[in-house]
Amino acid sequence: MFVTKYRRKAFTGEMLTRCEAIMREVCQDFEAELKQFNGEEDHVHLLVHHPPKVQLSRLVNSLKGVSSRYLRTEYDAHVRRYLWAGHFWPGSYIAGSCGGAPLTVVPQYIENQRRPV
Repeated sequence: MFVTKYRRKAFTGEMLTRCEAIMREVCQDFEAELKQFNGEEDHVHLLVHHPPKVQLSRLVNSLKGVSSRYLRTEYDAHVRRYLWAGHFWPGSYIAGSCGGAPLTVVPQYIENQRRPV
């Protein structure tokens, strides 16, 4: 999951569609596959399958860097109302691994965790 800088609600539906296309191209360059993409006004969720030879940090850096450059260029007037100083994404991100488990099992696995009292 990537959130916009300061969690600003900068995305429109059109921008999310464009962001998905950009991120699909970046994944292809890394021999990875963007299996699922969706987002809201202030964040995007990606489900990516990448080969073990690909460093996650390099992939994320490219996903965020390339999408930021294109989105800021193509939607400059809109983006400037929400974000400034040349940043679209903050430096952080959330990544999780499902290690081969069927994707339908992952939410169930999380729900069934035993929380300490």
